[in-house]
Amino acid sequence: MDDKEKMEDKAKVTKKVPAKTEAKQTKVIAKESTDKTAVVAQKIERTVTGKVVSNKMDKTITVLVERKVKHPLYGKYINQSNKFHAHDEKNEINEGDVVQITEHKPISKSKSWVVTKVVSKGQE
Repeated sequence: MDDKEKMEDKAKVTKKVPAKTEAKQTKVIAKESTDKTAVVAQKIERTVTGKVVSNKMDKTITVLVERKVKHPLYGKYINQSNKFHAHDEKNEINEGDVVQITEHKPISKSKSWVVTKVVSKGQE
């Protein structure tokens, strides 16, 4: 084969790039009925556990959620945290309590979490 023919053969060959996969937030369950197939989507619930740092608002608490993340280069574990506003319908949760919160539809501008249970009470 000549050099020109080799270059033409390489130009004709196209590389297949693997398709990008996206993480789906829903599980799909298929149910069969008499003639039609109905697909029901089930949402994955996000629940986190954190410490209450403020309960000064009406029916709202601020929950501090901490997690440890490994630094990509140095390998040291770093504490990272997020604060979430959560809905407390009965105003019964105090500062220092450890609570479990679940993601919910937006209740207000900054509040889209709901308290599901109190894991432990803080010192009074």
